[in-house]
Amino acid sequence: MNEELEKFLNNNPELRFVDVLLPDLCNIVRGKRIPRDDLAKVYGDGLQVPSSIYLLDVNGRGTDAGGRGFSDGDPDVKVRPVPGSLNLVPWGPLGAGQVLGSLYELDDSVCPVDPRHVLGGVVERLHESGLHPVVALELEFYLIDAASADEGRPRPPILPDTGRRASATQVYSLADLDGFTRFLSEVETTCQAQGVPLGATTAEYAVGQYEINLQHVDDPLCAADHAILLRRAVQGLARGHDAVATFMAKPYPEDAGNGLHVHVSLMDDKGRNVFDNGSSEGSIQLRQAVAGMLDLLPQSMAIFAPNVNSYRRFAPNLYVPTGPTWGYNNRSVAVRIPAGDNAARRIEHRMAGADANPYLTLAAVLAGLHHGINEGLVPPDPRSDNAGTQLDRAVPFTWQGALDQLAKPSALDEYLGVEYLSLYRECKQFELDAYAREFTPLEYRWYLAPE
Repeated sequence: MNEELEKFLNNNPELRFVDVLLPDLCNIVRGKRIPRDDLAKVYGDGLQVPSSIYLLDVNGRGTDAGGRGFSDGDPDVKVRPVPGSLNLVPWGPLGAGQVLGSLYELDDSVCPVDPRHVLGGVVERLHESGLHPVVALELEFYLIDAASADEGRPRPPILPDTGRRASATQVYSLADLDGFTRFLSEVETTCQAQGVPLGATTAEYAVGQYEINLQHVDDPLCAADHAILLRRAVQGLARGHDAVATFMAKPYPEDAGNGLHVHVSLMDDKGRNVFDNGSSEGSIQLRQAVAGMLDLLPQSMAIFAPNVNSYRRFAPNLYVPTGPTWGYNNRSVAVRIPAGDNAARRIEHRMAGADANPYLTLAAVLAGLHHGINEGLVPPDPRSDNAGTQLDRAVPFTWQGALDQLAKPSALDEYLGVEYLSLYRECKQFELDAYAREFTPLEYRWYLAPE
């Protein structure tokens, strides 16, 4: 029996079952619930599931992308537990546990539909070049009233620590954090117990909006795992406070959207920060990495903004990127170089929404970084003004436009793989086409009986 499992079972005699978590292409956690007595088999032989569950649309419908599903008889692959991710679930029923899973073929080779393996392939390319990324993710989310979530009309929640409904916000307000002190404390305690390294928590720009930072780690796969586990903890714990946590990119038309910001520094084989040359501008490799990220930005938009709501987040003057821009200590750009100690020089990629898949987002960001350094690309001049005054046509800011851009050959193909990007595009096109078939009240108001 796996040592990790044996120790966990010995330390947790109350354990009754473990949920095997399988984060799919759409960032929805699917999986299976395994009784305690069957866990040894999962850790030994693995758990069999069809690979097509990673290619479902957001509503759980089979897309048959790449002929995986209906066309090939829906064959099984193997799930292996991700080491270090086995933990209890404090918000669940007594005796509940969870573990992240990753897909492998029956011969134990990696299964190409798993976003975790897509990211792993990009990381391996950096390692082959003697480059070792250190990354951290920042996730924004809204807490909304639970009843309003059921109605499909979000509104701010009642603050459990004050008994009043949230009605206003002050960015970075400690009072707004105080309104959900117990909830945020539970998130912190749960994440500590599950090995998810939390940083700062802030109240953001809108009512009920918060941001939680994850600390830097030297394994991008772990960083993405942490984002999945944080989302699950936030959503699970919010229900205990009569609230729903949403990572939807733009739940309120007039308020700020939810972002997924990626911080990356880069070490060489000797542990030196490649982006630091002792100057305030950073090294030539830093600028090359920026140039690569900007070069792959148009092709990556379908990953950074994976659904129709994602594109509502992009608008002028909202501290959201509106084009392939970069700058120092400037929050209006797509790729920001934060202020701080030169020795800790890093890049912040600000394009993705909180609804984006963290494995694929990191894969696209790191692909751009390596592409820029490998090709010696040169970025445009950094912006010191407001770079977000209008949408730049160089970037597709519609869902269909982004999927069409993804279909064009680019360097992104070399990193994430032509096969996987084709599967991703097929799955998302299926979802977009289903969305387009839905009638809306607006079209009846506009077109049913115009006068």
